[in-house]
Amino acid sequence: MPVLPRRPFRLSEHLAAKDDPALIAADEAHLAAIATAIDRQVVDLTTRLDAARRAPGRSGQAAFDRDQEIHRLSARLRMLRRFGIDLCLGRIVRADGVVTYLGRVGLTDAAGERLLLDWRSPAAEPFFSATHGDPRGLVSRRRYRWTAGQVTDYWDEVFTSDGLAGHAALDDQSSFVASLGASRSPRMRDVLATIAADQDAIVRAGSAGTLVVDGGPGTGKTVVALHRAAYLLYSDPHVGEHHGGVLFVGPHRPYPGYVADVLPGLGEDGVRTCTLADLLPEGDAARPEPDPEVARLKADARMVAAVDPAVALSEESPTEGMLLETASGDVWLDPRDWAEAFAAPDPGTPHNEAADVVLGELLTILADKLADAAGEPEEEGFGSDENPGWDAVPGVHLGEDEFDAYGIAGPEPGADLREELAADDTLRRAVARAWPLLEATDVVADLWTVPAYLRRCAPWLTADEVAALQRPDARAWTEADLPLLDAARRRLGDPDHARRRRRAEAERAAERARVADVVDDLIATDDSDLGVMSMLRGQDLQAALVGDAGLPVVTPDALAGPFAHVVVDEAQELTDAQWQMLLARCPSRSLTVVGDRAQARHGFAESWTERLARVGLDRVEQASLTINYRTPEEVMAVAAPVIRAAVPDANVPTSVRPGGTPVRYGTTAELTDVLDGWLAQHPEGTACVIGAGPPADAAVEDRDRVRSLTPATAKGLEFDLVVLVEPEGFGEGIEGAVDRYVSMTRATRELVVLGRP
Repeated sequence: MPVLPRRPFRLSEHLAAKDDPALIAADEAHLAAIATAIDRQVVDLTTRLDAARRAPGRSGQAAFDRDQEIHRLSARLRMLRRFGIDLCLGRIVRADGVVTYLGRVGLTDAAGERLLLDWRSPAAEPFFSATHGDPRGLVSRRRYRWTAGQVTDYWDEVFTSDGLAGHAALDDQSSFVASLGASRSPRMRDVLATIAADQDAIVRAGSAGTLVVDGGPGTGKTVVALHRAAYLLYSDPHVGEHHGGVLFVGPHRPYPGYVADVLPGLGEDGVRTCTLADLLPEGDAARPEPDPEVARLKADARMVAAVDPAVALSEESPTEGMLLETASGDVWLDPRDWAEAFAAPDPGTPHNEAADVVLGELLTILADKLADAAGEPEEEGFGSDENPGWDAVPGVHLGEDEFDAYGIAGPEPGADLREELAADDTLRRAVARAWPLLEATDVVADLWTVPAYLRRCAPWLTADEVAALQRPDARAWTEADLPLLDAARRRLGDPDHARRRRRAEAERAAERARVADVVDDLIATDDSDLGVMSMLRGQDLQAALVGDAGLPVVTPDALAGPFAHVVVDEAQELTDAQWQMLLARCPSRSLTVVGDRAQARHGFAESWTERLARVGLDRVEQASLTINYRTPEEVMAVAAPVIRAAVPDANVPTSVRPGGTPVRYGTTAELTDVLDGWLAQHPEGTACVIGAGPPADAAVEDRDRVRSLTPATAKGLEFDLVVLVEPEGFGEGIEGAVDRYVSMTRATRELVVLGRP
């Protein structure tokens, strides 16, 4: 007897009115069709993926295309296996009676009929944006709540009186507000089905220029930012991976893990998510800058600009000449030759990569001098024994002026002299001294240990400021050093570039020589009338025979950019210098900037437009979010006066739901009892102890659902219970007020404040 599949709906007894077949039979049939289509696609994708993985190894573009196909198939397969029929978000009914079901991704059945419309498509917009004031042509909207692969609740919203028929009793609250009381987990929960109209408008805004999403705690800024990243990748042809893709920058290390599940659940896994520290290898060990004055100085964008003159000191051409003694004769290298070679690299060429250009120009200059001194040797051209050329092919007669047009291999004038000079140790050592290969860490470390060097590169600094920036351990990197290290890496390029390039050229030369020997053997044994084997001497044919397989490949830095669009969360904390790190990765200046001026720990007196104009962004639009969907009214009533006392014009959002639990107060001695009591009463959910000292850390031991964070590392996160430990010790002024405000507003259900006895 076959096993019947379980029902897609599993509604509890208190929702019996919604379990009426008249209300959900059509949905059950449609979800069954979705399940069938998913099963079919999983089988098809698995077969295609296995075939792609077993395909013979390739090189060049073919290898890239194969890898891209494997990535695409794998991503789709992961999505279908992870969600199943949970892909369906809900349905809309239009005024003409057409019913459309929406999903995380689009889905069709075997006949090509559309079962799910991708949430990012233009036709799906009314599902999110329809309101009673502007129904966008809809009669009704239904949203599902999924639990373990089954619908455990659904909400109907009706926009016209005619739409009341065929619906369950409507809920007092919208589905969005009704879902807010759900327990939190260690990762951001899925809210795609309940995106509000004001949030969706921001998600779907165009990508040109900079869009600022300004909003207080709980307004869904991070939700909007994540959905916007997925939407732009799908809908904007200027943002896709072929144009650079999207970089999403969060405020601290816990953040990427917290939001890790969101983007794949939105149908995208191509967004790069990181923190500023992740952009550099030195960021792993970088600590906060302990000296506020030093932090202020390094936050200035002019310090980033000081890297260029620091490197330029190693690009000044020698003012003295030198005599080179070679087997072909002596040649004088004078200062004008040095200056000509140093001017050869194109503007913007990274310093270390330009070293090869400088050397190549010197080789040309010196080879020409040697050739002029010796007189131009007669070239071994067409028809000679050494190079018979195409004249040896019956019926083909080419003049030397047609040599290049056909790509025929031949001697390069001066090639032997260049090779001889390139092998000259004296010349190579001279170039290495005149144009040294540099490490970014060395350049920045010298700024902090050689006062004269710093004064020359940053002449605006006072003597006291120069002294303040010096430190005994130049490589004890801090977060404030990262923008300078990043600028130095970009200005210098890879110091191993020249070595890898020479090794690759040597391997190509060896391969060409091997192919040439094979070609010679084939020509020697060719007894055809046309001598067709002689065609193998063509450069294009020989290049095809050599190929690139097996040659050294440089692994690109995935976070180096350029990116087509950059999303920055908690952007109010970025310094001018840190902004330069991001703008260097986004030449299009297409950004989504998410933040709250009232949550800036060091103050934010300017407007967003003024702030961003100072760092070089002049096309700025702003959208504000003013509804707090997360923080209960009881908590917000306590938190609002804290921030308004320090920032009178703070954008304090209005909370739309009661929590039902008043804020509790006590002493630090009660911390353990508070946590144990809450864990016993709440089998689900997460708690966080926010403090600045040992009591907070000790309290979370052996408590899996409790975390210990500081106010800075709690930003952007949310928890069912928040316990503030000694908030009076967070500091004075704006910084202390912001830390207390941010910490309080992480709570989605309950806040407990514990002070000193």
